[in-house]
Amino acid sequence: MKTTIVGFQRIGKERELKSILETYFKGETDEKKVLEVTKNLQQKHYSIMEKYIDILPCNDFSLYDSMLDTMWMLGIVPVEYIDNELSELEKYFAIARGYQSEKINLKAFEMKKWFDTNYHYIVPKLTDNLYLKINTNFLEDRIKIAKSLNIKFKVNLIGPFTFLMLSKPKIKTIYDFKEVILSNYLKILEFLRKENIEHLQIEEPALVFDLEKKEKKFFKEIYSEVLKYRGEIKVILQTYFGDVRDIYDDLMQLDFEGIGLDFVSGKENLRLLEKSRFDREKIIVAGIIDGRNIWKSDYRGVVDVIERILKYTSQDNMWLSSSCSLLHIPYTVEVERKIPQQIKEMLSFAVEKLSELKEIKDYFSGDSPPKTEFFVKNKNSIENFKRFVSEESTKVEIDSIDKSFFNRKIHCRKRSILQRKTLNLPLLPATTIGSFPQTSELRKKRKDYREGRITKEEYEDFIKGMIKEVIKIQEEIGLDVLVHGEFERNDMVEYFAEFLTGVLTTENGWVQSYGVRVTKPPIIYGNIRRKESMTLKWITYAQSLTEKPMKAILTGPITIINWSFVRKDISLKDVAYQIAFALREEIDELQKAGIKIIQVDEAALREKLPLRRSEWKEYLDVAINAFKLATSVIKPEVQLHTHMCYSEFSDIINYIEKMDVDVITIEAAKSELSILNSLKKYVRKRQIGPGVYDIHSPRIPEVEEIEDLIKKILTVVPTENLWINPDCGLKTRKFEEAIPSLKNMVKAKEKIISTLKKV
Repeated sequence: MKTTIVGFQRIGKERELKSILETYFKGETDEKKVLEVTKNLQQKHYSIMEKYIDILPCNDFSLYDSMLDTMWMLGIVPVEYIDNELSELEKYFAIARGYQSEKINLKAFEMKKWFDTNYHYIVPKLTDNLYLKINTNFLEDRIKIAKSLNIKFKVNLIGPFTFLMLSKPKIKTIYDFKEVILSNYLKILEFLRKENIEHLQIEEPALVFDLEKKEKKFFKEIYSEVLKYRGEIKVILQTYFGDVRDIYDDLMQLDFEGIGLDFVSGKENLRLLEKSRFDREKIIVAGIIDGRNIWKSDYRGVVDVIERILKYTSQDNMWLSSSCSLLHIPYTVEVERKIPQQIKEMLSFAVEKLSELKEIKDYFSGDSPPKTEFFVKNKNSIENFKRFVSEESTKVEIDSIDKSFFNRKIHCRKRSILQRKTLNLPLLPATTIGSFPQTSELRKKRKDYREGRITKEEYEDFIKGMIKEVIKIQEEIGLDVLVHGEFERNDMVEYFAEFLTGVLTTENGWVQSYGVRVTKPPIIYGNIRRKESMTLKWITYAQSLTEKPMKAILTGPITIINWSFVRKDISLKDVAYQIAFALREEIDELQKAGIKIIQVDEAALREKLPLRRSEWKEYLDVAINAFKLATSVIKPEVQLHTHMCYSEFSDIINYIEKMDVDVITIEAAKSELSILNSLKKYVRKRQIGPGVYDIHSPRIPEVEEIEDLIKKILTVVPTENLWINPDCGLKTRKFEEAIPSLKNMVKAKEKIISTLKKV
């Protein structure tokens, strides 16, 4: 029996990756330093992993994103991103972030959610002008690092099937690009053979989707070729995030040396194993430690699963593993000083997951397993936590909620008439999503306040000064509906968590969302109530500074859940409804204080949407009902907004309509308005603001570019129902990027209005 993991955390214990890349993007360091720091970071990670596991992952690390690395390696990049005067790293980052100079103007690629996680990947574009030359520089450097440390490792690659399934063809279909992708993939195999690689982990998480006959045939065609060219390399096909029910038998027939299955998210995998057996000659990589949640494993349950698996294989052919990459959880619990001990004992971050794997392996090789110290400690931690939660909890009743709590009193069209009279907004009202740039000075003030170097009064006066300034900026730009900038908020979920019982925040629980963007997901461990008002004093202060309507911004219940780590034994419905009640109280306070526009963001609505359609309804019913429970208290004359980003929503538009909002703003520019056609029915009776420029890139959009997008949107959205806004919040941008971008947005809007008046 051996141990491994699908992949390790990238950011680093002290966020070293984020720090060096941000310094590089600011022009304060060079490429040599970036490569030096990231090499040291990989070496540090290897030194930690080799203490616990037998076979270490290589090439799981990335400067930005593994899908980006794969398209870069395969040459599946439009020629204009390569055939220019930029350096290699500048070209690479231009794909993710865009690049703008006097001579070069490259847009950032689209991002989407990585399956049902909070990680974002760069979406490959399949066009007729691809570069098509392989580039093994990153891969070669990472293999050199692993070899220099004399460790036993496997090379990680995203498989060609998943790569194509997640790509976006600009011409033809993904099937038409099979030969060109496969040709370059085989060249990568040739490179790996020359490097004398023993184990290759080819990751094919797309196998956990619902698969049709055509897709299964496509997969088998790809691997009938790949496996011919592997030479002496032992190929491990790795799946995660679910089960492989649609293709299990085919996998058994293909000549892989090993197959990785997720036994945490993919419960059905165990039944497939028991029903159809497993080839005893193959290695089974058993994902038995949860790579996506931060709670300690119950060793009794894990051992039971392993013993059931061992009926169909031997210990010699079993690798114990994480269920997926540890990219999705924080680095280590050891740096957390303020978490109550009873909870801390139950937490397991990336380093602790490694320890769990070692202890489980030791259990199967020990003389008297039930009496081993770590097994007793695991049991005691679980029991102590259960007692702590029981003592802390005050049950919030959700079973006897009146049905009227889930519905607004007046139909949306009648509400629209009332709201237009109340707000008196111009045609094509311009606004932003909510947040404005968070400066280094602001972050320093926040840190000084938290560490007691300045008083609460001094900190709040500083925040008020920033609010005052950003309102002035918005009025000068010519926005019609203003926001207060969210300067008091460290994060759109963590901020609200600090006002709720049953939820705690971490000091260093950083998780990568995309590139250099990291968040600290809160930990939901008990019953939830609102402790006090969360936003009222900031919103009412902001409204007092302007005659224009001020939009209050809250984070919705399902987004708070999906961007948190939730205790595994609490139902989604219980948590969602409890958060909804807390938000309902906040919303009522805001409207009673005279706020006329309230936005409840559900940016992560789709994030935990099950990967199989048969399971969608249960999740979406809870998500939509929780949103309605929170917002049905809103008066007809108060306008309810929501915002959605990062994902595709076209196939759940009917559920979005059930949310019964008055205005929805939605990411659209970064995805090149791909959602537009699915909105035709929706926009006949509701107002919408499809984003007109991408905020994830430092690139400043030109007026004509935004104008063209608005014209395209107006072919679908009635003029009277269209709002003008960016894709998402501006928190991650700089003011010198945000202000000219917003000015160009307003200029484009004015040009459109001028054209409309002439018609």
